[in-house]
Amino acid sequence: MLFILEPILPFAANDPAEPETGSSAMLVRHRLDALTHARLWRNPCGFAARFNYLSLRYNTPLYGWVEERFGLTRAEFVVLYNLGLFDGVTASEIAVSTAFPKNTLSRAVNRIAKLGLIARSEARTDRRQQNLTLTPAGQAILDEAIPRFMALEEEMLSSLSLVERETLSVLMAKVVLSMFDSQLQPSAEPAQP
Repeated sequence: MLFILEPILPFAANDPAEPETGSSAMLVRHRLDALTHARLWRNPCGFAARFNYLSLRYNTPLYGWVEERFGLTRAEFVVLYNLGLFDGVTASEIAVSTAFPKNTLSRAVNRIAKLGLIARSEARTDRRQQNLTLTPAGQAILDEAIPRFMALEEEMLSSLSLVERETLSVLMAKVVLSMFDSQLQPSAEPAQP
């Protein structure tokens, strides 16, 4: 039998949002309403529900700020962000890594190239592909944005000790890596009677 730990948290329907706090002041804290409480703690897919809840609370304010501050869509910024992590890859590689549709990333690449945020060069292995690199203007956007992304992550993790953060990181890595492992292993054939 599966037991789901349901924390006892204060919640009340229709309560107004609490004031913003924290170093980034981007994480708007709300009282936990009855529906959200049920979605997070009574859900048969609790991990996915909590993971999505956190993702939205992280992504929505940050990508809203990126669009307001730099006039970039999420897909456009994702291209910059990925090039900041691993410069010189193709749009197809970014699409595979991020699960964004190729046509969405193609439009994003075209726009940020026109804005001078990235440069394209012919790939050595396949002339149909283009390697993408950040320009100084693209790097400047990342230099301004990354501290904000890091601050919100820090705020979200602030209730955890260093040991708890490390444990969470290891467990999340294990879940992520298991997804890759399951795609690589051939499906087991049923045992013959």
